[in-house]
Amino acid sequence: MEIEKDNSELAASTDTPPTNREYGPFPPAPAPDDDSDEATAELLGGLEVESTADVEVPRMLIDQVIGQDRARDIIEKAATQRRHVMMIGSPGTGKSMLAKAMAELLPSSELSDVLVMHNEDDGNRPKVEIVPAGGGELVIREHRQRARKGLQLRWFAMWTTILLVFIYTIIVQQLLLGILAIAVIYYIFRSGARNRNRMVPKILVDNSERTSAPFQDASGAHAGALLGDVRHDPYQSGGMETPSHDRVEPGAIHKADKGVLFIDEINTLEVRTQQKLLTALQEREYSITAQSDTSSGAMVHTEAVPCEFVMIAAGNLDAMENMHPALRSRIKGYGYEVYMDDTIDDSPEIRRKFVRFVAQEVANDGRLPHFTRGAIAEIVREAQRRAGRQDHLTLRFRDLGGLVRVAGDIARDEGTLFTTREHVMQAKRRARSIEQQIADDYIDRRREYDLTVNEGAVVGRVNGLAVMGEDSGIVMPVMAEVAPSQGSGEVIATGKLQEIATESVQNVSAVVKKYSDESLDQKDIHIQFVQAYDGVEGDSASVTVATAILSALTGVPVDQSVAMTGSLSVRGDVLPVGGVTHKVEAAVKAGSKRVIIPFANERDVLVEPEVREQVEIIPVRHIGEVLDAAMVTETTKHSMLERLSRAASDTLGEFTFGSGAGEARVESEPDSGGQ
Repeated sequence: MEIEKDNSELAASTDTPPTNREYGPFPPAPAPDDDSDEATAELLGGLEVESTADVEVPRMLIDQVIGQDRARDIIEKAATQRRHVMMIGSPGTGKSMLAKAMAELLPSSELSDVLVMHNEDDGNRPKVEIVPAGGGELVIREHRQRARKGLQLRWFAMWTTILLVFIYTIIVQQLLLGILAIAVIYYIFRSGARNRNRMVPKILVDNSERTSAPFQDASGAHAGALLGDVRHDPYQSGGMETPSHDRVEPGAIHKADKGVLFIDEINTLEVRTQQKLLTALQEREYSITAQSDTSSGAMVHTEAVPCEFVMIAAGNLDAMENMHPALRSRIKGYGYEVYMDDTIDDSPEIRRKFVRFVAQEVANDGRLPHFTRGAIAEIVREAQRRAGRQDHLTLRFRDLGGLVRVAGDIARDEGTLFTTREHVMQAKRRARSIEQQIADDYIDRRREYDLTVNEGAVVGRVNGLAVMGEDSGIVMPVMAEVAPSQGSGEVIATGKLQEIATESVQNVSAVVKKYSDESLDQKDIHIQFVQAYDGVEGDSASVTVATAILSALTGVPVDQSVAMTGSLSVRGDVLPVGGVTHKVEAAVKAGSKRVIIPFANERDVLVEPEVREQVEIIPVRHIGEVLDAAMVTETTKHSMLERLSRAASDTLGEFTFGSGAGEARVESEPDSGGQ
């Protein structure tokens, strides 16, 4: 394919999908997307672009960082002062990108090459020589020329000696003795030649072609790869052994000299390795020896090799718990610690940066068709959805970048000129996490065995909503039953409840005792989290449990087309929970028609318009509103709601519940201005 062809010729002459490298920065105009212009313009922050081909990508990595302003400022300061940095935060928030950006900011004029060479006094103590960057190869070339000349003279002397011995043995007629003498001479000269080769140094660190400071990612490296090692030599005598300096291998700390050493999940390093790393940080040089005591390299110990690097340690919150305290103290005392943000405030300016992020991913990959306006807008909408917070955008760019690549691959497979919104929607369905796939399979299996109930009304059964992993929701039914007790009565919950979930059940029992007309004396309340194989961790099922118990006590059935989530205080207030977007999506997949969520989470629901049309979302403030929306109309229900209304008015002002589902309203008293 010729680059000089215009776009029309390219489109007509090839069946392979276009990419930005194939077409350069000027592809043909994209086809109109199926997203509204007004919504798209808002999601793009008012940026007037037709595709990612119109977006300029910054050359420096530090300028490509989106969000993380605090971390970016620290990296710039640390690069100037050569300080160490520890970055703690969720995976995929840009820690490695900031580390690479720091390497670009460091000067490259101080780089050098490191050579290791034979020590004539002690072969197990190789010498180390430092030369300017690019000078290492010159030193090796010079030593090789010397060795070559010496070998030529030795070979000449050897063959001359052999010839003289051969002539002498013929004269004296001692041919057998002459052959033995020639063999001895050959062995002596051969051994000397091997010793001559030992004089050629080995280059450990070669910076001859570097234009920027080195960057070494030592995440997950074992001790030898991090600190250097000496290879084992099975032939240690008889003239067949490999010279000690030829078996020396540099570690990441030596390759990162005058640059950046990045270690993610630093707490996974062994304590002994962390101690040695601390020594390298303090001394700025570290000798190389074998990491295994049983290796022949354990006898080899080089002179100190320079390792004056800037270390960037990274990890999740648990990284600080298992990190060597002295190592962390060294970083904290001579550098910075920064916590990486998971989300950022949503604004037109930030959205425009997210448009640039999509363009960066396309440019860095080099094989993806450019994204249209609608496709970019859908990526920004997905960033809002994954934030899990109202008026925020996610900063987990690794996962978001994966969605960009999957969408681009789909477009490329179809042979289209651009990646459209439809390709992004397909990518969202195809690039599901393991947890999402398990949740979807769980829902399908329940349907196959008629375990999903989304129609009719059932006493003591409520469709609760839970989160599996970080990005998938699931419907978890909760059943309650009241049985006679031999004692004073208790609440019994099954389903592998964790500590927080157990405490939430206790809070629910307090609400039930307060708002129920039924006496709980000599009654056991059994609560079952149906098929909760992995257990229940949080308290977001509190509202579900309370509804199931009250339904079982009063005999009022619960509408099974309703699903719900929410935490519950001991006073009956519905408190916000996490993952409402994923929970709403799970409810829709399970066939629910209405979803009850905390009023505070109303703006956190960020689902596609296609999903929003399939379900009614009911935000609530109090347990009374939950019961009014979920329970089927009964005389007992009205009595219970009247009691709840009187109790709720103590904290929420005038509080009344309607007779139909979803008709609850709250009228607070006007502000008296403190009078």
